[in-house]
Amino acid sequence: MDTADGFLGVGRSLTGRCWLARSADDRAAMALAQRLQVPEIVARVISARGVDLDDAEAFLNPTLRDLLPDPNHLKDMEAACERLASAIVQGERIAIFGDSVVDGATSTALLTRFFTAVGGRPRIYIPDRIREGYGPSTEALMTLKGEGVSVVVTVDCGVSAHAPLEAAAVAGLDVIVVDHHKAEARLPPAIAVIDPNRLDEDSPHGQMAAVGVAFLLVVGLNRALRQAGWYADRPEPDLMQWLDLVALGTVCDVVPLTGVNRALVAQGLKVMARRGNTGLRLLADVTGVNEAPGAYHLGYILGPRINAGGRVGAADLGARLLSSDDATEAESIARRLDDLNRERREIEAGVLQQAMEQAEDAIQAGRDLPLVVVSGEGWHPGVIGIVASRLKEQFNRPAIVMALDGDNASGSGRSISGVDLGAAVIAAYQKGLLVKGGGHAMAAGFTAERDNLAELVGFLVDRVADDVGGGPLVPRLYLDGGLKVAAASLDMISALERVGPFGSGNPEPKFAIANARLVYTDVVGNDHLRCTLAGDGGARLNAIAFRCMDTDLGKALRYNDGALFHIAGRLRANTWRGTTTPQLLIDDAAPAS
Repeated sequence: MDTADGFLGVGRSLTGRCWLARSADDRAAMALAQRLQVPEIVARVISARGVDLDDAEAFLNPTLRDLLPDPNHLKDMEAACERLASAIVQGERIAIFGDSVVDGATSTALLTRFFTAVGGRPRIYIPDRIREGYGPSTEALMTLKGEGVSVVVTVDCGVSAHAPLEAAAVAGLDVIVVDHHKAEARLPPAIAVIDPNRLDEDSPHGQMAAVGVAFLLVVGLNRALRQAGWYADRPEPDLMQWLDLVALGTVCDVVPLTGVNRALVAQGLKVMARRGNTGLRLLADVTGVNEAPGAYHLGYILGPRINAGGRVGAADLGARLLSSDDATEAESIARRLDDLNRERREIEAGVLQQAMEQAEDAIQAGRDLPLVVVSGEGWHPGVIGIVASRLKEQFNRPAIVMALDGDNASGSGRSISGVDLGAAVIAAYQKGLLVKGGGHAMAAGFTAERDNLAELVGFLVDRVADDVGGGPLVPRLYLDGGLKVAAASLDMISALERVGPFGSGNPEPKFAIANARLVYTDVVGNDHLRCTLAGDGGARLNAIAFRCMDTDLGKALRYNDGALFHIAGRLRANTWRGTTTPQLLIDDAAPAS
C-alpha cells in the first residue's frame, strides 16, 4: 500500500499498519457539538460512530428505563418464567448449566444469586471444555437428573445441543435454554428456547450477550413471582445489584456496546464501583484495581482471570468466585485465578508465536486469503480463542486457530465488523463438515475431523470472501483525527469519557499527534517506554508505550536522535502521588517525513 493512502501519509507504520481516518460527517459533527455543548473533536467521535442528532442525548446518557426491553418480547420467555416460578414455589431442584468463559460464568452467577435470593435451590454445573466439550452433554444432564434436579437452565450454550436435549426430554428432565448464539432452523426440544438470534425471532436485540438475555429472564421471572404473590411474606430482591455481573459478561464477550448493551454496561460499572460483589471485590484487590472500574478493567484485567479457570484450570472457578459471599473462599479462588492467568499467558505466548509465523509465511507466499487460518499439533485448546483474536487484530481479517489432536481438530475463530463468522460455521456444520459448531457474528467455535480440514477451510474462505472484500493483508489502525499536544487536556479527556463505555461497536477514540518531538524517554520496568512529547509553543504531554522495547516501535522511539514522529494513541487521565495529568497511551508511531 502506498504511504500516501494513509492518514498523515502513513501507509506502513512502525508496527506495520496503515493509518486510516474514521469517516465523520463534518456538518453533522458541527450540529452535534452545538446541541450537546461538547468540543468539536468529541462531536466528530460521536458522528463517526453513526450517532445522529435524534439519538445523541440517549447515547451520552444511556438508561435502562429507556432502553431495556420487556422480557416477554422474546419468544418462549413467558413459558420459561412460568416453569421456573412453579419450580421455585414447589421447592424443586434447579440446575444452572453454564459455559466456563466470562459470559457463561456471569450468567451462571446471576441466576444463582437470583434463585438463592428468592428461596430457590440452585446447583451449578460447568463442564470442562477439554474433557467434556462445549455445552450440554447427555452424560452431564443424566447426572443432574440422578441428583434430583428437575429443571435445567442452560446459559451461553444449549441452542445447538439437539441430541443431549432430546435425551433429557425422554428422561423427563425439563430444560430451558438461555443463549445468544446463532441458531439453526430446527430448535432443540426444550420447555423454552430463549435466544434473540433464533431464526424465527423478530427481536431487535440480537447483539445481547448471554448474560444480558439471562438478565431479561430474571426481570421476567421476578415479575411472574410477584404476580403469584411469592413476595407477600418475603422481601423482593433488588435486581439492579447484579448489573455488575451483566456489565462484566457483556464487555468480555465482545458484543457491540450499542443500544441496550450500552445501558447495561454503563449502569453496571456504577454498581461495580460500589464493590458489593465479594468475589469481584477480592479479584480487583488481588489484581491491584484500586480505582473506579471501566470497560478496560473488565476486558483486560478481571475478565481474562475469570476465563483462565476454564482455559487452563478448573472450569467452575469463575462462576464460583462470582457467586460466593464467603470472603475466605473468594480470596482463595481469586488468587488461584490470578496464578492460572500467568500460566495461561505463558501457554498463549508459545502458541501465538507459532501462529504468527504461519500467517506471515502465508502472506509472503502470496496467498491473499480473506480468512487467516492456522493450525498446530498439541496447541492448548484453552488459548486458541485468544490467539485468534490476536491474529484478527494484527491482520484485520477474520481468523481461525485450530488445535490438532489425533484425528480431530478444535477450532476457535474471531471476526471483524461486517463478517458473520458464526453463521459461516453453522453453515459448515449443516453441510456436514463439522462434528459440531456454532457461535455468533464476532466469535465461533467448532470440532472437526482432521480429514475434512482442507474442505472445511475452503468452504469457510468462500463463505466470507464477499464480506471481507479484496486487497492485501495490511493491518489497519483507525484514527478519530489529529490532535495537538496543547489540546490534550483533562477537560478533553473528561469530555471523551462521556462517549464511553468503550468496546466492540464503540471503540475507544484514538488520535494522531503530528510532528511530535520526544524530549524525554525512559524505560519503565523491563518492557515499557515512558516519554514526553513536545508540541508547538512549548506544550508538553506525558506518554507511555507498553510492552514495546523489543519491537521496532520501542527501539525507534527510545533511540530517536531528535527525529520527529507522528504518534498515535489514546488519551487517559493518569494519577500519580495525588496529581492527575493527561497521558497518551501510545499504540503506534511513524517517522514524520
